[in-house]
Amino acid sequence: MTIHQTAERPTFELDTRLISAVAGAPPPGTGAGALRATLTFAWRVLLKIRHVPEQLLDATLFPILFTLMFTYVFGGAMIGSPEAYLRYALPGILAQTVVFMTMYTAVTLNTDIERGAFDRFRSQPIWRPAPLVGALLGDMLRYSVASAFVFGISTLIGYRASGGLGGVAGAIALLLVFCFALSWLWLIVGLTVRTPAAVMGASTVILFPLTFVSSAFAPPETMPAWVREFVTLNPVTRLVDAGRGLLDGVPDAGDIALVLTLSGIMTVLFAPIALRLYNRRT
Repeated sequence: MTIHQTAERPTFELDTRLISAVAGAPPPGTGAGALRATLTFAWRVLLKIRHVPEQLLDATLFPILFTLMFTYVFGGAMIGSPEAYLRYALPGILAQTVVFMTMYTAVTLNTDIERGAFDRFRSQPIWRPAPLVGALLGDMLRYSVASAFVFGISTLIGYRASGGLGGVAGAIALLLVFCFALSWLWLIVGLTVRTPAAVMGASTVILFPLTFVSSAFAPPETMPAWVREFVTLNPVTRLVDAGRGLLDGVPDAGDIALVLTLSGIMTVLFAPIALRLYNRRT
């Protein structure tokens, strides 16, 4: 009996270490602090991009297409010239591009659940929220890349931010804070629905009215009264207006404070629900 236990023990330790290596966590007994575990899962996001660079298409190609399409297809009809419309619509194009990308964090999570990686992560001796928070932090890079491409193509076709580099940096930072908070909602969706396709479908149904029925692409004053009421209450409108003020060099402290407040409320409201669903899922 003693010989049998001694022979089995190395096999158990080897299997556990292999699982730990696959999951990107340290072997049992070594532990992992919250910061280390979170950064490990953020690095996992970057490694996936490295091995599957096609994931960056939504952060590189789509921003270019959206910017060119809205500028040259709608610019003449909306304001009279593509250049004038680009100055008005760029904050909306930026917000729409990045806000739509927030759903992919939930899609990735749901894919991990479907393939079994989710169960491996939960079995590791790490800070419990690390896989979720790390995924969100890793996606911040994708949002930053998409923002850079939007401003890059806009600069090539003649856009100049009156607020300078400070205004551009402020607008991107505000957008990243908002998207980090909004992503918690999609994590709830990702932990609730059954398939990645269902995650994308549910998220798109919500994101389309949020981004298009806003001040992103047309002034609210041109809309019917009942539409204007929705636009005024739409958090994306507040985000776009705050970004527009920063880019134009006339920042509105009220709009900025409101976006930060809304971001805080979304995080406080959605993050505990997502973490509870994550902890209770079997």
